[in-house]
Amino acid sequence: MTSRALPPPPPPPHLRAWPHREALLADRDRALGELGRQMLGAGRLTLFLLWLLLLEAGWGLLGAALAVFADALDPFGLLLVLVLALAGAGALVPAAYFHVAGVRRDAAAHRLFARWASLDRAPGPDARHRAPGLSLAWLLVSFALCAAGLWICLAVPAGARPGEDSYTGVAYGMGAGLLLWLSGLAGAAKAVAHYRLAVRLLSPARPAPASPGGRSASPERPPRA
Repeated sequence: MTSRALPPPPPPPHLRAWPHREALLADRDRALGELGRQMLGAGRLTLFLLWLLLLEAGWGLLGAALAVFADALDPFGLLLVLVLALAGAGALVPAAYFHVAGVRRDAAAHRLFARWASLDRAPGPDARHRAPGLSLAWLLVSFALCAAGLWICLAVPAGARPGEDSYTGVAYGMGAGLLLWLSGLAGAAKAVAHYRLAVRLLSPARPAPASPGGRSASPERPPRA
């Protein structure tokens, strides 16, 4: 997890005291920039993949411990099982915790992003905060994880042969694929949610249709600071 704290939410309407609109837009731009980096930045994607790698490594060590245990008949074998199991748990438990914590943090950042974005519109900075390239990168990486995980979940049981492959090995392989699939789903959901939010709140406002009298049918009011 990143050590940087999330920006605070915007103050409630009755406590807002920006001296002018430019000050509001400056604070909004800083908050959206920081939230975007923490949700979709290259560092966040790297951390996401590192925790997933550690998660798979922990699962692999536990699978190796089960495989050794099935044939362990001497004290040395049992000691190896214990070492592998402890190492696997030591990698799997914190990786799973921080992986889930990262998803929850992303959800909190998404809610803050929506609150700050809804304060006003600024076509220039908002084009940068929409971050289409980063959203696409997350979506492509997540799609690759989902595809790999689904393929493993289907290929492992389909390729298992009675008498040669154990139920433990098949369950281990399907579990590894399931971890990839779930992680890919989480990443894809974040990318799609950010894209939908950007289209709704960060796209340039369309002019209201004119009424027959020549005036706008629904004139926009300037946002309250």
